[in-house]
Amino acid sequence: MKDIHVNSITEAVAAMAVQACCKLPADVRKSFEAALTKEPSPVGRNILDQLLENAAIAAEEDIPICQDTGLAVVFADLGQDVHIVGGGFEDAVNEGVRRGYVDGYLRKSCVAEPLFERKNTRDNTPAVIHTRIVPGDSLRLRLAPKGAGSENKSVLKMLVPADGIEGVRKVVLDAVLAAGPNSCPPMVVGVGLGGNMEVAALCAKRAAARDIGSANADPRYAALECELLEMVNRTGVGPQGLGGLTTALGVHIEWAPTHIASLPVAVNINCHAARHAETVL
Repeated sequence: MKDIHVNSITEAVAAMAVQACCKLPADVRKSFEAALTKEPSPVGRNILDQLLENAAIAAEEDIPICQDTGLAVVFADLGQDVHIVGGGFEDAVNEGVRRGYVDGYLRKSCVAEPLFERKNTRDNTPAVIHTRIVPGDSLRLRLAPKGAGSENKSVLKMLVPADGIEGVRKVVLDAVLAAGPNSCPPMVVGVGLGGNMEVAALCAKRAAARDIGSANADPRYAALECELLEMVNRTGVGPQGLGGLTTALGVHIEWAPTHIASLPVAVNINCHAARHAETVL
């Protein structure tokens, strides 16, 4: 059994919050640079150049890539041989978010209640925490801040098996076209398949938070990821919705077993920053 103190969790989350919001992930930067060599639109290339310049300024001056520093979404893979000591796990994560957003001067975008008062919590807590118990004696934390511009374009459709792969293609394409410039493309498209309503949505969120260039372990789904990316980039939405071939940097799929009568499909879109940071304790 390995002991991990809550202070280590809090410090890691606080550091990741600032890193994710102020430093463009390396996989995203490389995707911008690769897109520049293929984008035929002069306006599109100019936008990609501006996005890279913006990211460089943000990193140099330790300021957010975007003013919407999002809700803090934390994926935690907790080893079954880990013992959290010194306090509660979720309390430690939320304290890390509080410190990162307050001390790092990141915008606080969380309201305590969604409909009536909508009062800002003033420290961007509570985080959205998804925890899995996995084999091992380590704790893997991945923080993926999610802004409203892209999150608001999420889609969930409860298809039936007869809709098949064509139905999946249509849901993804319709979601991208509906998002258009509002999701700040070039986007990263997360697709969740299977499970039930909430599992499909969680699969899509996990997919959207994956590193660009990663592929689904199942070659059939990896091939579908490539196909969907080509389809999305043929829409002509382009960088910031002003036309071009670079509508998406990646399309990622995560799937789960489902009911014999169901084919849930969820789409979760990340903006061009596709922010994420990860640490292992």
